[in-house]
Amino acid sequence: MFSWVSKDARRKKEPELFQTVAEGLRQLYAQKLLPLEEHYRFHEFHSPALEDADFDNKPMVLLVGQYSTGKTTFIRHLIEQDFPGMRIGPEPTTDSFIAVMHGPTEGVVPGNALVVDPRRPFRKLNAFGNAFLNRFMCAQLPNPVLDSISIIDTPGILSGEKQRISRGYDFAAVLEWFAERVDRIILLFDAHKLDISDEFSEVIKALKNHEDKIRVVLNKADQIETQQLMRVYGALMWSLGKIINTPEVVRVYIGSFWSHPLLIPDNRKLFEAEEQDLFKDIQSLPRNAALRKLNDLIKRARLAKVHAYIISSLKKEMPNVFGKESKKKELVNNLGEVYQKVEREHQISPGDFPSLRKMQELLQTQDFSKFQTLKPKLLDTVDDMLANDIARLMVIVRQEESLMPAQVVKGGAFDGTMNGPFGHGYGEGAGEGIDDVEWVVGKDKPTYDEIFYTLSPVNGKITGANAKKEMVKSKLPNTVLGKIWKLADVDRDGLLDDEEFALANHLIKVKLEGHELPADLPPHLIPPSKRRHE
Repeated sequence: MFSWVSKDARRKKEPELFQTVAEGLRQLYAQKLLPLEEHYRFHEFHSPALEDADFDNKPMVLLVGQYSTGKTTFIRHLIEQDFPGMRIGPEPTTDSFIAVMHGPTEGVVPGNALVVDPRRPFRKLNAFGNAFLNRFMCAQLPNPVLDSISIIDTPGILSGEKQRISRGYDFAAVLEWFAERVDRIILLFDAHKLDISDEFSEVIKALKNHEDKIRVVLNKADQIETQQLMRVYGALMWSLGKIINTPEVVRVYIGSFWSHPLLIPDNRKLFEAEEQDLFKDIQSLPRNAALRKLNDLIKRARLAKVHAYIISSLKKEMPNVFGKESKKKELVNNLGEVYQKVEREHQISPGDFPSLRKMQELLQTQDFSKFQTLKPKLLDTVDDMLANDIARLMVIVRQEESLMPAQVVKGGAFDGTMNGPFGHGYGEGAGEGIDDVEWVVGKDKPTYDEIFYTLSPVNGKITGANAKKEMVKSKLPNTVLGKIWKLADVDRDGLLDDEEFALANHLIKVKLEGHELPADLPPHLIPPSKRRHE
């Protein structure tokens, strides 16, 4: 008797078993979140349903910027190869969305063919119609960079009426669709003609809720002097602060992202360091891809729950027979009050609610009588997914990361700075003298010897207490001086001879010049008398 009750309870208690993160996300979405989305028409208001390709695709990087900020050139710089459909010029050249992806041969797949391919994550773009699909294509080519990531090139954002009228499709909505699915959004600005048009401002606002994915690149910075660059950087930060409403400062990478000589090379070291930081960020995307997809599913689930509460609340307020249209207008106009009511009743954070203005626009065309009342079972299923299944998936994410070799983007520009004398920081700081025959500390050793012999050496060595008196004059913190002592005391006898003392002073100089200390003493810094022991 009531065997179905115990069976259902057993099923609820048994945890979902997943082999991989992608498989787990796919199952959780299809079995637990999708029913809630379909029941409350989530896809008509926010985002189309996810497909298998959305869980399996490579990390994607979306490039956004006004025309002639160097978006296409940036891709060319990364992959070090021309791609099909590429056009570069000072005028607005890229008039299409181009997905630059890996393929066995070079070629172009037009948009209409692309959105019917189940292996590609673009099928839901079909909803934007032919005006968009005629301006969408996939450039595929064999390239080692594209083995790990895909890059989306976008049309330059225009100003004035051109942006609104001549596109023929909702540009901001398309960008928002991509923003939900990509791993990194790079906003490019031209340091030589910095301007954030109203249209670009609207596009950036459309990327709201994806601030964690956004990185800003101030490109073509080699075209202006250092003083002007400081002013441009300040103006950019001020402008962004008004558009991107986050308490944190957005990370801005300054540089010249192409392979031509620098016009004004004064800030070369800064540009190199910034490029290295940006490359590291992009290279980490494959390693963090599973975590990003997990994070996006959680965000989607939270929005779907809030949407269900809003729709069911509107349904509850509707009359059964008369006055439906007037009540609908009243509810749409007072949607802010509905938001507050839902927030109070269900203890939901205000930040989880969708845009009020956008929701009001979408509700105008909806038939409220077809909305569904609250169905707690669907919401409980999603709550169970967030509380239990996601935690189990997190464990698998860590296991996958530990089992797989370090996944980084390789090839193209990423290999140019990895090894050899043009690697970032090569021959600087602790790396100075790496290729010299003579010991690099030797050239300053006479100066250090004069200090050494004033510190009362016994049997050619000074004690730690005497060395400390001299080393603290650098005003470096004890934690740093302790590390320097550990590196300089090569024979680990708790004393410093003249070579070790000179080495300690050399490392102090390295640190005072703003460089990092090495974790282990590099072979070229080992004192000559100690090298026979190595």
